[in-house]
Amino acid sequence: MKIKFLGHSCFLIETQGKKLIVDPFISPNELAKDVDANEIRVDYVLLTHGHGDHVADAELIAKNSDATIISNFEIVSWYEEKGIKGHPMNHGGKRSFDFGELKYVNAIHSSVLPDGTYGGNPGGFILKSGGITLYIAGDTALHMDMKLIPMTSGKLNAAILPVGDNFTMGTDDALIAAEFIECDKIIGCHFDTFGYIVIEDKEAAVADFKSKNKELILPQIGYEISI
Repeated sequence: MKIKFLGHSCFLIETQGKKLIVDPFISPNELAKDVDANEIRVDYVLLTHGHGDHVADAELIAKNSDATIISNFEIVSWYEEKGIKGHPMNHGGKRSFDFGELKYVNAIHSSVLPDGTYGGNPGGFILKSGGITLYIAGDTALHMDMKLIPMTSGKLNAAILPVGDNFTMGTDDALIAAEFIECDKIIGCHFDTFGYIVIEDKEAAVADFKSKNKELILPQIGYEISI
């Protein structure tokens, strides 16, 4: 499994011969000005919730790619009205796709689509593909349900957690989350994009994780990792 960071909470995942993009917020993100959303072609678009900083380029990329959007029922229904293919899910449900298995899990946040339409309950994903298990938390606070993830989905190889604070967990709560989910490799997201979520001392955050024998990766845009 290859994972590439495209800024904010957007990741391009290549696995089992398929391409998935998570929460595409590219065109409005000044930090991602060197990434052209018009050139991105994927098989699936995964949306954790409906906020604009997670869905801004979803319609563009899905239409350009003839891709399928996977999200909760409300978000998928909203995109289907735009003529985009979708597969709806809801909390606790899992489904097998041609790239592997996907489970929709709890997140503590809010969700509304760009036109004000109710976006359903926000969530995250557990992706199992090619022998790798990846947790994509979406925007969330720290919550006790995270302890269910290793109980129900097994050992995680890596997790993508928001770490920017203010709107989501900060690095301190993300470290507790890493312990709850029993995962040693954490890829941070939802940080530095705008003023409210700038991490002032990244070295200290990385050191805090290291003190607990965990790795915190705070990726630059374009960063790639193979798991």
